Amino acid sequence: MSKVSRTLAASAVLWIFIVGMNAPAIAGSNEGGITSGQLEAWRTRFQSDPHNTTMLNALAKNKINEIAFNRQKWLEVGETFSNRIEVEGITDQKSTGRCWLFAGYNVLRQNVRVKHNLDNIEFSQNYGMFWDKLEKANLFLEAIIETGELELTDRKVEWLFKHPFADGGQWNMVVDLIEKYGIVPKEVMPETYSSSKSSYMNKIISRKLRKDAGILRTMHEDGGDTAAMRTAKVKMMSEVYVMLALNLGLPPAEFNWRMVDKDGKVGEMKTYTPQQFYKSIVGVDLDDYYYFLSSPAHEFNVMYQIELDRDMADKPNLTFANVPIGDIKGMTLESVLDGEPVWFGCDVGQEHYRNDEMGLMAIDIVDYESVYGIDLSITKEERIKYHHSIPTHAMAFVGVDVVDGKPFKWFIENSWGEDYGDGGFFMMTDGWFDEYLYAVVIHKKYVPGEMLDIYKNKPVILPPWDPMFEMM
Repeated sequence: MSKVSRTLAASAVLWIFIVGMNAPAIAGSNEGGITSGQLEAWRTRFQSDPHNTTMLNALAKNKINEIAFNRQKWLEVGETFSNRIEVEGITDQKSTGRCWLFAGYNVLRQNVRVKHNLDNIEFSQNYGMFWDKLEKANLFLEAIIETGELELTDRKVEWLFKHPFADGGQWNMVVDLIEKYGIVPKEVMPETYSSSKSSYMNKIISRKLRKDAGILRTMHEDGGDTAAMRTAKVKMMSEVYVMLALNLGLPPAEFNWRMVDKDGKVGEMKTYTPQQFYKSIVGVDLDDYYYFLSSPAHEFNVMYQIELDRDMADKPNLTFANVPIGDIKGMTLESVLDGEPVWFGCDVGQEHYRNDEMGLMAIDIVDYESVYGIDLSITKEERIKYHHSIPTHAMAFVGVDVVDGKPFKWFIENSWGEDYGDGGFFMMTDGWFDEYLYAVVIHKKYVPGEMLDIYKNKPVILPPWDPMFEMM
């Protein structure tokens, strides 16, 4: 019998008695409202259980996660890993939703560090952010032009006005940004206040975009054609460019940079464009990486696209193969054991205990059921369908602990700085992987042929309000 079952059983007889005493009052509620009889029964039940008094007193003075922390679970997990990829330098996205970009750059930079024998290297997330923001503004205004015939109350139009300029993103956006704009070292375009704390900038530019959207819709209502609206959009976008440049800085068209290796040897100073830097220094073919998602709320072994899940008007939506979690785990394990970091997306807020020394994602690491004496179990499929769990954060797998030939726990490079987790690194149990991990990006050399074949199929198009749209 589970802990919750024992708690419920202990008060079952009393509860039946109370309900029976108040049955007429409860049964008399024909309108669905809460009756005085129900309130009396609930109060009596609460006061009859000593566990409630103990928890009430504890929660009055303490954070719920500290009360619910399952120390035994933490001890069972341990901190030893059989396989770890060497990682240098923890990044910090600060008060922004750029985890998807940080995780993408982190996967690439570790390869560059090894390839060129560097102590460490970090790419400018601010540079990527500038172009991402510019492209998202353009995508929003293009979508407004394309939906001009729809009413403001149309679900797609409402969705657009609610999400004009978000920080969040996906792996396809990492790829598209690099292919179009290249990449630069962090020192070439360092962080600014707004790149580290983006809320004010986002709010102001969102206000402008909504205003511009209203202008474009009025033009359509007055008989303006698409060409005229796009001409107006160009001026609107030139103003967005100025706003972004003032907040984030002006992206370099070219820059000087030289390499310094682990031994302190200084290389030749060279001039690069961002695209040249990516090709010559990073040199990774991003077309070799495939995006896999595991959502039991959607049919498995099917190709999907999510409408508007992109940041560029002239690029495809996020496209993925939806496969069982076991298939994702097998590919991820092979990649990590071979020294290749894996970008992944998960619901980081679920069953996750973190402080300045620990970051552990494990089933029951925070035991809310024991605190409340209530069964809170819900399947992964139900969590998705009922909007309780969605992919919210992207990180990188950089290690795994294999026990008896199977993964027991996973080692993670996060982008929350060194003050969270174990110096910026987090752990995930394999059970948590099954329940709350949703997406991975895998190099094709670790992908079985039958899974690559899924990508040959025509994708099923999902609407932007699908739970799996959530930009991490």
